[in-house]
Amino acid sequence: MKATWNQEYETKKPKIYECIENFQSEGEILYEGRNVIKTFEVEGVQINIKSFRVPNLVNKIAYRFFRKSKAERSFVYASILKEKGIGTPDPIAYFEETSGLTFKRSFYVSRQVDYDLTYRELVSEPDFPQHEDILRAFTRFTFSLHENDVLFLDHSPGNTLIQLNNGDYRFYLVDLNRMVFTKLTDTERFLNFSRLTPKREMVEVMADEYAKLIGRPSSEVFAKMWFFTDRFQKKYWKKQKLKSFLKPKKN
Repeated sequence: MKATWNQEYETKKPKIYECIENFQSEGEILYEGRNVIKTFEVEGVQINIKSFRVPNLVNKIAYRFFRKSKAERSFVYASILKEKGIGTPDPIAYFEETSGLTFKRSFYVSRQVDYDLTYRELVSEPDFPQHEDILRAFTRFTFSLHENDVLFLDHSPGNTLIQLNNGDYRFYLVDLNRMVFTKLTDTERFLNFSRLTPKREMVEVMADEYAKLIGRPSSEVFAKMWFFTDRFQKKYWKKQKLKSFLKPKKN
């Protein structure tokens, strides 16, 4: 198994290798789905290890020879974000296991970040304290991504961790393997908000704050943001209905 390290954490190599070797039987589960995320304590430092699902046959070959794995992209993109001063958990290492002509398992290791909420709570809890202040600060954070030529393709409710810090709000991006670093067009900027919330009133607040930052009329920015949000929501629910229709019925 090949490993690439952040030099700041090289002294913890032996213990982290043990965590990887014992991933199936040890650690505390934070998330379990297509991928699995577990947390471990290593010499007083809390770390997260994300185990990516073994890819299908086509991607086994693609990741082996032609494409960077999700683990490598997560590590590289986190490093770039840190260089740009953008919040994300410290990248520690990534591991890739190959066999002959195929790609097998991969892991991404990062430092645990304690947080108070994610954007998802802003959607589900409209009465959350300082709701609008946090939402406006989040919009400024997204603007800073755009100004730093970062297009976070998975800019969705669960992928931004938020620390409150008595009003000094801090934001950390997670789930980083889909990201593009390029000058963004206006369309790409407005489209980047489309997956965050179905709530018109939240889009109105974000549009108002973003309009101030780019020097454009709030009504113009809202019209474009809401167009992309509404289009995404309709497409998403249409897909969910189709999945439900195709799902085998239980007797």
